[in-house]
Amino acid sequence: MEVTHEATDDVKRSRKHSLIQEYELSRMQPEETIADVITHIVNHLTGLGKTFDKEEFNIKMLKCLDRSWQPKVDTLFP
Repeated sequence: MEVTHEATDDVKRSRKHSLIQEYELSRMQPEETIADVITHIVNHLTGLGKTFDKEEFNIKMLKCLDRSWQPKVDTLFP
């Protein structure tokens, strides 16, 4: 029953690693809002048991913003 509804541990681990890689490589697209950038990835990873340190998450968010946000990022972190 568990395998049918929740997948095996190997499948979960593989999916988690895939999502972590997607999270690490994510970049903001011009048509996206900040909330759209990695929300779905974070939600899936959280569902698989991954936790995020606030500082780690905030730095990642700032790094994935497009160039139009660079002046604001520079203001926050001179």
